[in-house]
Amino acid sequence: MDAKDLLSIGEVAERSGFPHSALRYYEREGLVRATRTSGGQRRYERGVLRRLAFIRAARAIGVGLDEVRAALDQLPERRTPTKGDWSRLSRAWRARLDEQIDALLALRDGLDSCIGCGCLSLARCRLWNPDDKVAEQGSGARLLPPALRRTPDRGV
Repeated sequence: MDAKDLLSIGEVAERSGFPHSALRYYEREGLVRATRTSGGQRRYERGVLRRLAFIRAARAIGVGLDEVRAALDQLPERRTPTKGDWSRLSRAWRARLDEQIDALLALRDGLDSCIGCGCLSLARCRLWNPDDKVAEQGSGARLLPPALRRTPDRGV
């Protein structure tokens, strides 16, 4: 590969919107790959920008880094992924995204019925949670749709 086809970490950061630290982290985690110059500087093939866009999209819908890694591991080693590659990989996440959209719509449509009364306390709310029965279901926001109760992992 010609050196002019390689991007520095600064160029990748600028074009992808990821900070340098995230790029180094993703490299350590095996999500992206860089080569080194004789001076030890990182150089990325242009295809890394597609991988990073895929990572950003996956993370935005709550896909964990382990799942992202498993998906990216299915891509060809030295070939730039095609639209078909991305379509195949993201198909499995469509149902998750649909679930999140439905949950957000339900949340939007139900917000004023809960906080609209002004009590701001589901523990004492006689309308939605008489006698604090929801506490028996466990901790967390139990009245939120399940898709909105997911705890994001700590990955970048």
